[in-house]
Amino acid sequence: MIAEVIIDNKAKSLNRKFDYKIPKDLEDILNIGSRVLVPFGKYKTLEQGYIIKIKENSDFAVKEIAGLEENLNKEQIELARWMARKYFANVSECINLMLTPGTKSKKIDNRTKDLTINCIFLNVNYDEIDFTKIRGEKQKKILEFIKNNEGYTIPELEQITDVSRASINSLINKGVLKVESKEIYRNPIISKNIEKQNKLILNEEQKIAYN
Repeated sequence: MIAEVIIDNKAKSLNRKFDYKIPKDLEDILNIGSRVLVPFGKYKTLEQGYIIKIKENSDFAVKEIAGLEENLNKEQIELARWMARKYFANVSECINLMLTPGTKSKKIDNRTKDLTINCIFLNVNYDEIDFTKIRGEKQKKILEFIKNNEGYTIPELEQITDVSRASINSLINKGVLKVESKEIYRNPIISKNIEKQNKLILNEEQKIAYN
């Protein structure tokens, strides 16, 4: 299968599609709207692009897509193409408007990431723990607490159980405890009580949106 790709570049000369072969292991994953990495021209680094069409063959000798980054839906791609025609803009610029702020950088390490925290869980069943290998009452105290209270962070465990980080890390190193990342969902208006703002008067359409 062949993908028609728009290169993510503002240069007017690149405001056209290029054919790339879809790797076999990505055929079931790539769709119209997928953000992909592709070899382009003489550049040694991979360029970022967007799939706008998938077809069965190409009239050219084509290179292969190097990897997948993320997807946009078909409707977003169609909207971007319509915007490009209407406003005489590059398709890639219009596609960029569909991306979540903070995720546009071509360098993945520079993109905004979901906020996560490290939480502590039992790595084995509590009843299977060999307490003869657990040194010190503090480590036993930690395990007794985590038995019914998994998911706390290390600083929280230190404060609640009054034990040191070293004791917790020791149990992690022994394989009795494990660390798992947990995504934190943030509501930017959770602390704002809109209904109590006397000066804010909503019109009918705003009331429908708010409700």
